[in-house]
Order: sequence, then C-alpha cells, then structure tokens
Amino acid sequence: MCLKDLGVTKGDRVGIYMPMIPEAAIAMLACARIGAPHTVVFGGFSAEALKDRLQDAEAKLVITADGGFRKDKVIPLKAAVDKALADDGVPSVENVLVVQRTEADITMEAGRDHWWHDLQAQASADCPAEEMDAEDMLFILYTSGTTGKPKGVVHTTGGYNLYTHMTFQWGFDIKDSDVYWCTADVGWITGHSYIVYGPLSNGATSLMYEGVPRPSNPGCFWDVVQRYGVNSFYTAPTAIRAFIKMGDELPKSRDLSSLRLLGTVGEPINPKAWMWYHEVIGGGRCPIVDTWWQTETGGFMITPLPGAIPTKPGSATKPFPGILADIVDLDGNPVPDNQGGYLVIQHPWPGMMRTVYGNEERFRRSYWEHIPPQDGHYVYFAGDGARRDEDGYFWIMGRVDDVINVSGHRLGTMEIESALVSHPVVAEAAVVGRPDELKGEDICAFVILEKGHQASDSLKADLTQHVVNEIGAIARPGEIRFADALPKTRSGKIIRRFLRNLASGEDIVGDASTMEDQSVLNQLRQ
Repeated sequence: MCLKDLGVTKGDRVGIYMPMIPEAAIAMLACARIGAPHTVVFGGFSAEALKDRLQDAEAKLVITADGGFRKDKVIPLKAAVDKALADDGVPSVENVLVVQRTEADITMEAGRDHWWHDLQAQASADCPAEEMDAEDMLFILYTSGTTGKPKGVVHTTGGYNLYTHMTFQWGFDIKDSDVYWCTADVGWITGHSYIVYGPLSNGATSLMYEGVPRPSNPGCFWDVVQRYGVNSFYTAPTAIRAFIKMGDELPKSRDLSSLRLLGTVGEPINPKAWMWYHEVIGGGRCPIVDTWWQTETGGFMITPLPGAIPTKPGSATKPFPGILADIVDLDGNPVPDNQGGYLVIQHPWPGMMRTVYGNEERFRRSYWEHIPPQDGHYVYFAGDGARRDEDGYFWIMGRVDDVINVSGHRLGTMEIESALVSHPVVAEAAVVGRPDELKGEDICAFVILEKGHQASDSLKADLTQHVVNEIGAIARPGEIRFADALPKTRSGKIIRRFLRNLASGEDIVGDASTMEDQSVLNQLRQ
C-alpha cells in the first residue's frame, strides 16, 4: 500500500532506479499490482540520462536506494536522483521512495523523500490487484535509437506476461526444483523478462545478485553457482569472454556440477566462446540455449529448445514456436540460403511492443516502414542482419543501423554524439562501433574541435569523462580520434561506413565518389 499512500493510482508512471536487490523486483511487482506502469532505469546511467527518461515518461514517483554496491565500490544512486530532479528538472515527480542499502549519508528532502522502511512498517498487507485489460500498459523501458533520444518501448499486461511465461518455461526446460540465475540487471529487458516476470509467473526460484566479478573476488559468479546449487545459468557473451580472459582455474576450482543448462543473451556468441562455455562451465554435458531477441520483442524469438533442437556453435538455431522469421533484402524479397540480409518477423506475436511511448509515428517509422510492405503486408524489421543456412538455422550478424552493441547493451550513436557535442570545445562528433575482443563492440569517436583548441591526451580524458557524466560509464568511448574534418557526401551526410573501416583498421571499402572532399580520408588515415 506504500505507493497508494503516496498518491499513485492506476495509469501513473513510476520510475525505478535501483541496485540489484530484492526491493527492485518488489517495486516492479507492486506497480504491476496497482496498475501503475513502471519505467526501470539501469543504475549505471547518469543523472542526466535518468532525467531524460523520467521526463519522457512523466513519472509521478521515483523509487531508488541510498546507493548500491558494484566492483568493490558504492554507487551513489540517491545523489543521482537528486541531481536529476534539481531545479524542477522533472516537474511531474511528486515523491521519492528510498531504500536504505549502503547506509551512506544522503540528503532527504522534507515532504518529497520518504524512507521505504518507514512506510513499509505502517503499510497494510491487504492490497487487492487492480483490474486490468490485457492491452493496458505494464511498463515502459527505454532503449537506444538512432535519433539520439531513447525510445520508450511499451509492453502490455496480457501479451507480455503470456509470452515471457511460455518462453521461460520452454526455453529453460524449467523444473520445480530448479535454481535459476540470470546475471542481467533489472534495468534491461533481460532482467524484466527473465529475472522477474517469466520466472516468477512460473513459480521458479530466481536468483538475484548485486554486482559483477570484481578485483577482490574475480571468481564470485562461480562461488554463487556452488553455494546455491544453480541449475540454469543465463549470461551474456561479453561476460563469457571476460571469464575466458580470467582463466580456467577460477571455474575449475569450484563445484559447478549442479549446472544442467546454460544460456546466452544480448549479442551473437562466437563459436570459440561457445565451445569454452560448453566445455569449461558446462563440463561438456549442458545444452546451450543461445537466444536472440530484443527489448522490443519482449522475449525469445530465435532459440533452441533444449533436448529438442540440435545446436550449432554460434547459431541461435531456429525461431521459437509460432514465430515466423525470414531473411529479406531491402525490397522485402526473401534471400537465398547462406546469403546475408535483413532479419524480419512476418506476423505478430503476444510479447511484441505496442508502441513507442508518446510517439506512434516513431514506432511505425522505426520498425514497420524500413522494409516496404509486400502486397500490403508489413513486417517487423529488427534492425539486425542475419543469414539462414541450408538447415534453416539462423546466424545473427549484428546491427545494420547506427546502434552499437557494447557488452550486450544497445547504445545509440546519436546519443553519444550529442553528449560529446555538448562539451564546449567540441564542434562536431561522429561515433561508430569497432570490433572488440571482450565487449563485442567498442565505441570509437571522431571529434572536431572548436577553433582555438588543441588536441591532447588530457582533453581526451576530459571528453571521455564528459560522456560518462552525460550518459553513464556504459557509454565510455574506447577511443577518441581528433580530426579537422569528417568524410561527408556533397549533401553533408557523414559517410559512417568509412569511419567504421578506419576505426577497425580496415581498408576503405566502397564508392568514395560522392565525397565532398577526398583529402579528408587521407588525413584520417594518418
């Protein structure tokens, strides 16, 4: 009843900015019970990024904590909320509910801020569930787009819950006695679907862990598996690559015999990492469920069903039952086997997003109009390239738009560029992704300075920290290159494919005849 006591009613949006503690899941489920759509913001995002999302959602209440623990450090979450709300930054927010986690000294604004434990102590346990229509909004979750402004993906009460329930049950072959652990954060769709809604609607034991492998205990994940007898383990290829780098001795010194199923999520996994995961973590006995899906899809779209579909290292295998996926060209025509194309979904499914919050036009433009309809039949374009082999197995090739997949997290290039250009010495910036052995992709920024300013290592460090302050550590550029000009067409459009070539150390590929100034490439090569 705490949320109702603070004036939250059906339809009000509630922001959640929390560490990975049980109260985060409790807050999400409390919102769902009273019909108040939640919008969870990853605790690694900056105050500015938090403000943008709270503003767009017009949140009435924010639930946070005094802080959280990550990599042997305390993350000051309440301070970030205070900064986001300063100077009436989010006028819709009336109250802030604060969980005491780290016992750090924080500022509590009288009349606005309330301790979770104080309100919980006087709350009634009687809170009847709000009657909801299947199409009523369950939550908004923001995901990066190519325009710079994150998209508020809307999921609904009926279809989303049904789809996460079924995909979790079938995809993980869940048993009543299983201990299941997804290592994601609830600030991402993986945490929503496969830490909270999917597992709990199945009555599964879902383990939550605050933090990541850290200098004081790099083998902490394997300690958790051993201590709690984890049976199903779901993580990202980025984490697997980090595990490989740490060495085999860490997992081999723990008892991982309880594991019976392994999963991957967030990005394609290369065959070498797949084999290491299978042999070293799974002991050669655990099937690997390599899942492809997105924030927008709500749940698995392409995935093996353990024991039913033979796997191939590096392939997400085949579409989930009922999902009609295809590989097409830009005109919407199917392409032959083993030829790359655009991954599309031909028909609706229960867990699909319903709209972009407050922007139906962007919803249509982003997902339904990129590939022209065939005979009036629209398809959902996922933004990923893929190929299908002669056995009907799908191989995901990665993003085809201006979104970078860093450690399984999608970041819009425009959002990072906007952060760089907001620095007073930056005149223009272009951001691209480049291959990275650990992260999958890393961020490379090409920066043009305002007149009178000189490139230097200290300026690089300053710009890097500026991006972190504006967006969060997850958007930290791996490399910043200073330039006098960027490769552009005669109409002024940046030719990003050339920048990708340069960032990756590759030869320039493609027709350069449309460039306004051919000498720019020579300068950038130096």
